[in-house]
Amino acid sequence: MKTEKKSGAARTQLAVTDEWWSDERVRSFLALETVAGEHPDYHVLLKAYRGMIPEAFARFVQFFTEAGRNLDQGGPDGRTVLQLMATHRHGGDYADILREAGAR
Repeated sequence: MKTEKKSGAARTQLAVTDEWWSDERVRSFLALETVAGEHPDYHVLLKAYRGMIPEAFARFVQFFTEAGRNLDQGGPDGRTVLQLMATHRHGGDYADILREAGAR
């Protein structure tokens, strides 16, 4: 059954903007399964960027680097997550977090 995609006020799922991310939940992203063809460091960093609010992402990056993971790992197209963020309108806060952590 095909349904028409809802947009704007017709959406039924509310946006969550004040959700609290516990340290346990933030750390759980370090154990995400990798997609074939993606390096684990790139994969989990990208998933965290896409799924977390900036405050949680900042804590994730700290856990990520403490675990010895690579902030500058390229993806399948060779771009890093920081380079990908540069193409996103709302990636600025996240990019600043990565730069402060030492990403190039």
